Amino acid sequence: MKDVHTDNAAVHNARLTKEFSQENNITLLDHPACSPDLNPIENIWGWMAREVYKNGHQFQTVDALREAIFNTWSNVPTSLLETLASSMPKRLFEVINKNGGATHY
Repeated sequence: MKDVHTDNAAVHNARLTKEFSQENNITLLDHPACSPDLNPIENIWGWMAREVYKNGHQFQTVDALREAIFNTWSNVPTSLLETLASSMPKRLFEVINKNGGATHY
């Protein structure tokens, strides 16, 4: 990479990512920006919300909610992370087959 930028501007990062991918023979897929189908963190956020608010739990203070969120984040099951990671090939396959359209993920 000839011109390294240190300002982290999105346009520079995107260009550097493309250059790196080309130089390392990495094929990039075209897909919608911020595609939730290819973003397993969305599944983690959903799991966390269900955990934080399970049994209809309501919080009296922002600090109590913050603590519950941090505790839940610290206890995301490894099995959930493994399941989401192992689902990526199926997610990619389905997005390709649907030409970037919505999937069941």
